[in-house]
Amino acid sequence: MTPEDVERLIEAGVEDADATVTRPRDPDDDTHLAAVVVSPAFEGKPLVQQHQLVYDALGDHMTRDIHALELRTYTPEEYEAR
Repeated sequence: MTPEDVERLIEAGVEDADATVTRPRDPDDDTHLAAVVVSPAFEGKPLVQQHQLVYDALGDHMTRDIHALELRTYTPEEYEAR
């Protein structure tokens, strides 16, 4: 599964999401990925619920295709302020 595939799944499954997915360790390792996801859907939700929204968007891919996902989630305001 490519980073672009993961981006598409997240953006399709999380309302108004903008996802950037990379391979932080080895450019040829498709099982370890890092994602930065920005969405207004995260507003008012604790971090655990924000991450659950992303995991729900990825569905079974989290257990079949992705071994590890470094995940950072932000509301648009939080992302702009960082």
